[in-house]
Amino acid sequence: MSAARNLMLCALLGWTAAGAQQGGDLQAQILYAYQTEDNNGLRNLIRDLSTQVESDEGDLSLHYHLAHAQYRRALLAEHSGEREAESAYGACIDELKPVLAQDGKSVEALVLQSACYAGAANHKKLEAVLLRSRAAERLKTALRLEPRNPRALFVSSMQDLPAKPGSAERQQAFAQLQQAVQVFDASSATRVDTPGWGHADAYLEMGLELKSRGDLLGARNYIEKSLIVAPDFKAAQRQLAQLARP
Repeated sequence: MSAARNLMLCALLGWTAAGAQQGGDLQAQILYAYQTEDNNGLRNLIRDLSTQVESDEGDLSLHYHLAHAQYRRALLAEHSGEREAESAYGACIDELKPVLAQDGKSVEALVLQSACYAGAANHKKLEAVLLRSRAAERLKTALRLEPRNPRALFVSSMQDLPAKPGSAERQQAFAQLQQAVQVFDASSATRVDTPGWGHADAYLEMGLELKSRGDLLGARNYIEKSLIVAPDFKAAQRQLAQLARP
């Protein structure tokens, strides 16, 4: 991405100077609530962000953070069997619409909306084909604009990893996950001027995939890397404990 493009993205999403610090703080709070499986904390963040969005509709960074919080809420709801996932995915999609209306080439917004379209497709059978098509189209655009964006690579891999073991689709998804992990390895997990989520998620998923392939040593390595990035990540803690069992 060029310096000019970086500046435009920061201006669009509000990640400049004090806004960058606030964005980093919000991102950290969202990730911590998700990783610690603090449903109430995540709901409170969503409520507070919704209030801020209502009072400052033009702050597109708030729309992005609220969409990210809704995405994480959907993931937690799926894990716990709650029924909020479908509505949370829908809210995520809607919050990103004004961001993409302002800049249809906002890679981070495209990636996050793709993830939420794909998640929503799992809950809306009648609309699944359309929703997955929209998810794929947004990812295609994001990867064309930034082929090495780690979140784009990670989200893309996650949409195809459920394919049948040994299939070409799954092998391609695994290769993409490997590439995402490599790019995350080379990037900072602590920047506040652009979204930086995904490190811990990608390392954990790589560990799970290696575990499914019988590579327990490699699985342990990546799950431990996930916990280095996010020491309180409960999902990674559970997986590491399972690997330790005889």
